[in-house]
Amino acid sequence: QVQLVESGGGLVQPGGSLRLSCAASGSIFGINAMGWYRQAPGKERELVAAITSGGSTNYADSVKGRFTISRDNAKNTVYLQMNSLKPEDTAVYFCNADQIVVGVKYNYWGQGTQVTVSS
Repeated sequence: QVQLVESGGGLVQPGGSLRLSCAASGSIFGINAMGWYRQAPGKERELVAAITSGGSTNYADSVKGRFTISRDNAKNTVYLQMNSLKPEDTAVYFCNADQIVVGVKYNYWGQGTQVTVSS
């Protein structure tokens, strides 16, 4: 089992910045991709950004150029630096991790952290 704990959410004004962190603990061997998803009220959960253990990244078009995902494999932590935040970025942000153990793929979610962009 892998536990994911997010932190760093909060209230920020439009144009501001926040940095989210997600620390993985437990049986972390075999974790590959980690990422951030978000879900706004009344909308489906969507991928924001993801990063593999080798450092390859991909981003949703809506956040390209504003958000940066990074990863510290030694600390088993993934970060999401969010700049130039917009009201439409308001959502609950969830950390996600893929793990492969003895050829079996597992997927884990964090509990979510609220990000609110409002003046």
